[in-house]
Amino acid sequence: MLAAYACHPDQSLGRRFAQAPAPTRTDYQRDRDRIVHSSAFRRLVYKTQVFLNHEGDLFRTRLTHSLEVAQLGRSIARSLQLNEDLVEAIALAHDLGHTPFGHAGQDALNDCMREYGGFEHNLQSLRVVDELEARYPEFDGLNLTFETREGILKHCSRRHAEVLERMEPMGVGHRFLARTQPSLEAQLCNLADEIAYNAHDIDDGVRSGLITLEQLQDVPLFDVFRRETLEEFPTLSALSQGRRLLYESIRRMLSAQVYDVISATGAALAQVNPASVSAVRLAPPLVKFNAPMGERSQVLKSFLLSQLYRHPQVMDMTGQAQQVVKDLFSVYLASPQEMAKGFLARFQSLHGDDRDELPRSVADYIAGMTDRFAGREHERLTGRQWLR
Repeated sequence: MLAAYACHPDQSLGRRFAQAPAPTRTDYQRDRDRIVHSSAFRRLVYKTQVFLNHEGDLFRTRLTHSLEVAQLGRSIARSLQLNEDLVEAIALAHDLGHTPFGHAGQDALNDCMREYGGFEHNLQSLRVVDELEARYPEFDGLNLTFETREGILKHCSRRHAEVLERMEPMGVGHRFLARTQPSLEAQLCNLADEIAYNAHDIDDGVRSGLITLEQLQDVPLFDVFRRETLEEFPTLSALSQGRRLLYESIRRMLSAQVYDVISATGAALAQVNPASVSAVRLAPPLVKFNAPMGERSQVLKSFLLSQLYRHPQVMDMTGQAQQVVKDLFSVYLASPQEMAKGFLARFQSLHGDDRDELPRSVADYIAGMTDRFAGREHERLTGRQWLR
């Protein structure tokens, strides 16, 4: 049932290390399974989305976010006759390289690594699946297909793309230099990621008390569905029914965005009529919102940025989290023996006593931490509890 422009597993550009096909699974299903069984995937359950792990049991984590992206992506892929298994694999792996403490940790680690090549979480996700997972005797990483790896690397600076191109000519970094597009499945995961975090950040923001339903009346994309819900279910206006009103409004908003993507992308595909994945790569971006929905989505993103992500309470926690990451980086760089013995042994087996390679390995170690492990390590190494 796949369209000609979808990624067909029997036409994959392959793995970096050749392997015989699995008898009961396609290559993309195999990728998904390897991702789900990886250590990095399990750690996502204790990595921050917006609210830190200790702040509540019901807030989203990187793991639940990835599952929501996969669900949305598969639903849209089915309607567009794209490869659902590839979409799911990309969605489940796209945040594997995220640091503890969400974007705060990422920004802090990038500051620490500024003199050593910087830190990009998408590139780190690729490092996880290409190098850092140590599960197989024949190779480092998970040895995923080109198409899954391409989708994981959704952003990349030109400087890093040039490094990737030298290491792997015509590989996953090439499109950033040639200015071509990834597969439709990769494009879809990018947009499903945006849809998912906008919706669940509304939910988590209201649950936390940092934003209110009253404030959200100024956000057209949400408020139209709030009003629609109240017209159909007027009893939900009662204070005691606020949670049901929120859930139903978000559900309708998500459905409208999904149908809009299907409509807009279907129209773009009909106009361009790509006959293959190669034609998709040479076309402009094809997975999209219609213009009105895109504009309303941007207003929602701006609202969340100003009212939630930059809320004083979030910013205070952000500052503390960034200091934890910077402290850890300084200590490990000066005293690498403080890192876990297994991690240090692997570094030494690869690089010996080469101090030039140490900063990147320290960044790898910190990026792989969960929120709570980073907090415990910080207290062990500095004697200070990072939560004030």
